Amino acid sequence: MSSNLLLVEDDPLIRRALGGRLRKNGHRVREVETVAEARRALGHLDFDAILVDYRLPDGTGFDVMEQVAADQSGTPCLMLTAHGSVEHAVEAMSRGAFTYLQKPVDPTELELQVRKAVETAELRRENRSLKRLTRTQEGADAFLGTSAAAEQLRQAIRQVAVSPARAILLEGESGTGKGLVARAIHAESDRSDNAFVSLTCSAVPDNLLESELFGHEPGAFTDARKRKIGLLEAADRGTLFLDEIGDMPAKLQAKLLGVLEERRFRRVGGVKEIEVDVRIVSATHRDLPQLVREGEFREDLLYRLRVIPIHIPPLRERPEDIGVLARRFAEDLAREWGRPAATLTPSAVQFLSKRPWPGNVRELRNAIERAVILTPGGALDATAFTSEEPAAAAGPVHLPSDGLRVDDVIDDLVRQALDRTSGNQSAAARLLGLTRDQVRYRMQKIGMLPSREHVS
Repeated sequence: MSSNLLLVEDDPLIRRALGGRLRKNGHRVREVETVAEARRALGHLDFDAILVDYRLPDGTGFDVMEQVAADQSGTPCLMLTAHGSVEHAVEAMSRGAFTYLQKPVDPTELELQVRKAVETAELRRENRSLKRLTRTQEGADAFLGTSAAAEQLRQAIRQVAVSPARAILLEGESGTGKGLVARAIHAESDRSDNAFVSLTCSAVPDNLLESELFGHEPGAFTDARKRKIGLLEAADRGTLFLDEIGDMPAKLQAKLLGVLEERRFRRVGGVKEIEVDVRIVSATHRDLPQLVREGEFREDLLYRLRVIPIHIPPLRERPEDIGVLARRFAEDLAREWGRPAATLTPSAVQFLSKRPWPGNVRELRNAIERAVILTPGGALDATAFTSEEPAAAAGPVHLPSDGLRVDDVIDDLVRQALDRTSGNQSAAARLLGLTRDQVRYRMQKIGMLPSREHVS
């Protein structure tokens, strides 16, 4: 394992001996003997690990560690110490040193600890890279577009994500990407290491929604055989995304208001109050003030949810983004379906940019998916989309004389859609005109998903 090391040691005999041993083991070593020289080296070169003596002519190893924290944060420091200064080495550990090595340093122990330190540095770099990649894929940059509206939204996501706000309301038409924005807010926040939990309020029957959100105790109702942790608990220190909040029943609106005000709740059938630290991002395509006027939504809850409202513009208000989105969808879908790399010609982009897209980004993605599947070859021109017309209304469904259970019909349609799309939940949802969360709820209900599959 070859690595770049900085050795800070004022004793020339020890410095040369340690440096020679490390070079013999394949490391590249920069040798210095003072704090000042170490600072200059740290300002110009990158190191995988630092070996530093405690006592130096112009300071101590702690001074070097402080400089490492400022210039190369995360680089492991190994403290070299004489027998009489072990207490300083212990203090160095409390200040974040990787380990300490007592002089005279055992060559085998030296190489072992250096290798461990270098491996730790590599893991830290990989973790930072993964976090940057995650932020790019799920953070504000995941909301694609070159328009001023798209850039304003990305700025709003970043500002809101790092704010202390515990309630954020996303407003916009269906298909504009409210779920994407919710995930971006979570990814950009200091909650990103904890759970992001989502629930579509309209996808769960009213009599089950309370248990989904708040959990329940054994015996709370007929089928409650064991304790269930609700989504609020699952999202503790993270983010809970409540889509279609306008469809939440009045009873649960009151309980949710209590959580926002008190940051605590009881499970269904429980007596113990549970405290949670959760950010609630809610979304709706409905006019909540109008629902308040009609008596269908609590005004006090609206005020609490709408501490920071974010409007997501419809696609027709940012037509310059259609080409960007279409190209990305074509690339992603071709990869997903195992097709050759799909490209869009200028005529295709021009055609797509003139359409109104009442279903917004979701409708655009559906159109690109159909074109990728049905068009041979990798180039998509305008003719690949000329059949893009609103779907004809389905014929009437005739009720059998002995009746039927609507839930059974829906469950069967979900199974058929999943079969047709080889298990692709998003594609199945689009075939049925449902959200992915609604399909996943149905899959969970009929035993095709584990009960906590919707927690991420």
